[in-house]
Amino acid sequence: MPPRPARRITDTSPKNFGMFAKAVGMSGDLIHLELGMPADDTPCHIKQATVAALNAGDVHYSDLQGQPALRQALAEKLSRQNGLDFTADEVLITNGLTHASFAAFMAFIDDGDEVILLAPYYPQHIGKVELAGGRVVIAPLDAENGFALNADLIAPHITSRTKAIAIVNPCNPTGRVYSRAELEGLAQLAVAHDLMVFSDEVYEEITYDGARHISIAALPGMRTRTITMSAFTKAYAMDGWRLGYLAADAGLMGPLMKMTTSEVTHVNTFIQAGALAAVTGPSGVLAEMVDRDRARRDLVVTRLNQMPGVTCAPVEGTIYAFPDIRATGLSAQNCADRLLNETGVVVEAGSFYGTAGEGHLRVCFGCAELDVLTDAMDRMQRFFNSL
Repeated sequence: MPPRPARRITDTSPKNFGMFAKAVGMSGDLIHLELGMPADDTPCHIKQATVAALNAGDVHYSDLQGQPALRQALAEKLSRQNGLDFTADEVLITNGLTHASFAAFMAFIDDGDEVILLAPYYPQHIGKVELAGGRVVIAPLDAENGFALNADLIAPHITSRTKAIAIVNPCNPTGRVYSRAELEGLAQLAVAHDLMVFSDEVYEEITYDGARHISIAALPGMRTRTITMSAFTKAYAMDGWRLGYLAADAGLMGPLMKMTTSEVTHVNTFIQAGALAAVTGPSGVLAEMVDRDRARRDLVVTRLNQMPGVTCAPVEGTIYAFPDIRATGLSAQNCADRLLNETGVVVEAGSFYGTAGEGHLRVCFGCAELDVLTDAMDRMQRFFNSL
């Protein structure tokens, strides 16, 4: 008989790759709008800095917490842009935000601890909480209220075992950018119940129409109880680089370092030069990529709202639209399956993000160029016209 896997593997939820798994291996002319993969290439100055570091011999072991120059640049960015007064010693470089959040859950969640996820939620958080021995508790937000971050909907789910609340802001999948008032309501809950907050802010640079991203750690009482996580993945089109970071009070850094040094020792040395170039390089490059995402958003949201039975709220941030298809009478999964099989357009079912996402689809507009998006919208238009 083969060896039995550890219970932390067998007793946790299976990894679900949603519509991507269904589309893999299918033949035909598919348009993939289900994955949050940027359409743009990594900017040249970031690649050049990485190649220069590699050619200069930056190929050996380096600082376990991340290169000091990169951590200092990030500390300055967090102060200037996020209103967070972290030092370089309170920044930890990670292998993407996925690694940062895994380290956070493993470092601070004990067996039986409860972690609240706000639905529609980011599914990857479930497995990480469970691997840490914790229990996921879902607090559904209200579609009729635009999935607002409503403390009154979260409070009933807090128990004596609640350890933390995990948020994604700007929000994947809904495209919301939470207001200061919304975040203040959540912060008041966290302080009143002595909870940690794990804040995924990977889309912080991608906001539209004056929407302003606010880091919850900058609010009163939140600095010492929040782990702020971000990455170069989306804003700088560096998803394949697997490079991210977290910022946390010095009192939280010891447990986090114990996790990451046990897992990976430290992040790849020479690619950190590319990250430094991203943080300190010309801001116009980032602005141009966000402008392209804005044009993609405008196309997709406009076209979705022209389809019978479909309404799509304005997208405040991220690279996702979250159209409401309830008027069609189709379930989210049935609609996504039919779009795949009948049109070749791959989108994610809103129910993939929890029951609060039922009746919606997640459409990634940031992963394709305008001509491809136009083709996808034409196909979807014909499908919804035929219902």
